[in-house]
Amino acid sequence: MHAIRNENSHHVIGAWLATGFFGLALLISTHQLKAAESNPFEAHYHAQNTSHLKSLDANPDTKIYLSNHKDDDNISMLESGHDLIGTSGFSAAEASPDLALAHAKAIKADVVLFYRKYQSAKTASSKIQLIKEAAKKGQEIDPNDLEEEPTQYRYFASYWAKLPPPTLGVHVIKLKTRNAQGAEEVVESLPGLKVVAVIKDSPAANAQVARGDSLLKIADTVLNEPEDLFKAVRQYAGTAVPLKYERAGETHQSTVMLNAGKP
Repeated sequence: MHAIRNENSHHVIGAWLATGFFGLALLISTHQLKAAESNPFEAHYHAQNTSHLKSLDANPDTKIYLSNHKDDDNISMLESGHDLIGTSGFSAAEASPDLALAHAKAIKADVVLFYRKYQSAKTASSKIQLIKEAAKKGQEIDPNDLEEEPTQYRYFASYWAKLPPPTLGVHVIKLKTRNAQGAEEVVESLPGLKVVAVIKDSPAANAQVARGDSLLKIADTVLNEPEDLFKAVRQYAGTAVPLKYERAGETHQSTVMLNAGKP
């Protein structure tokens, strides 16, 4: 009889533990959901890629900067040796920069750039115009359309991590052009890889490579796609190699001393 009672007790305890842990998991999940809802920068966060980039520091001293020059800031961050972790964007009446900083710390970013841009508001003049239009058309006005509405702003935040010293130190893209040939439009690739940013004090910067240049060849590798550059830089890391590039329609030759490391 005792053995039977013990076995039943174990079943009861096991069932209680199962439901208890399920309830705890549900509670944690609900808490996380509410946390995301309370912080719009977390709720509207989109990672740049699946590499899970984060600060090299286990506990970074995350900095926040307020700005209104997103495109220029992106180039400046790339040139200073940072890479994009992800972004948040949404519309709201109010969202504190502290919330952006809190999310930046949660994803271990070194820097977060915060932007706020005026979006819309229902002004007195717009309400008067609404009344005039309704009177002209003989229409009724919904009282809700005349209520005061808070000013809406567009919020955006970008999160950045500092990278280790680069092997070469450039960010490139492949440019293509569209040409009309008869009734058809043909997409053609432009030669080389366009430099969108050069990391300061990097081997590329020391070799006088500048933003806007087109990299044509490094060592024996002709550069048609970004992957060509990545493979060549890995292959020749730690060595001095010739670099051919184009600037303002003129071809230039330089020697770049690659660091030993990742590109």
